[in-house]
Amino acid sequence: MTDWPQLSHAYGSAADIPTLLARIASEPKPELWNDLWSALCHQGSVYSARFAALPWLADMAENEDRGQAVNALGLAGAIMAGAEQPHGAGDVRTQHAVEITILLAAVNRHLRTATDRTEYIDLLESMLGFEGVTGWSENLAWGLGNEEYEISCPGCETNLFIVLGERGFFCTSEDYALSDDTIETRPLRPTIPANLEGIGSRLHGIALTDGQQEVAHVLTYVFGNATCPDCETDFSVADQVSAG
Repeated sequence: MTDWPQLSHAYGSAADIPTLLARIASEPKPELWNDLWSALCHQGSVYSARFAALPWLADMAENEDRGQAVNALGLAGAIMAGAEQPHGAGDVRTQHAVEITILLAAVNRHLRTATDRTEYIDLLESMLGFEGVTGWSENLAWGLGNEEYEISCPGCETNLFIVLGERGFFCTSEDYALSDDTIETRPLRPTIPANLEGIGSRLHGIALTDGQQEVAHVLTYVFGNATCPDCETDFSVADQVSAG
């Protein structure tokens, strides 16, 4: 039995969490899920109540209501992405091995049937969180979903934007969203799919298998190379993203 009052979340005691969970189960409103996210995963901070919510989230991930299941998988993935941070909750992966197994099976089922690109990317990131893949379990969806990564140049440490999407595929040190076409850019150089290795090869292969060709295409740039327009240093985009 979870002693919720002894646990904490972003706003103090977690005594209110059981009531919030019961409300979400009976009335799946987006604002209630937002409240739960805010309490348990506020700005990436780790709270003891986060991990105590995993059994409930694992149950919800098997809900027949796809929306409820996907919401649960997204929050659980974010929680597990912070499992390696200092939190005083012990060995989370051992303590919640059963829940993690359930969550991983559920996320793979929903990945196969996802038609919405944003949902697919979020589920892919949650999968990595359940698997314990460091770096990408927190950084993958942000860049793919927002069509940019913000990184530092490994040469001159200038703040750079790696742009991926409708505006093109390029690297710039200028705020391209507020600038005209005169900004200085360098085109990204995608990796040939056959040359992908490790996590890049795996993610690319999963996306292709799931019929997500656009995601697979963007991943060749994420795991490709870029040139800093300020100092001309060449670097691996993926190395800088995962280092951040």
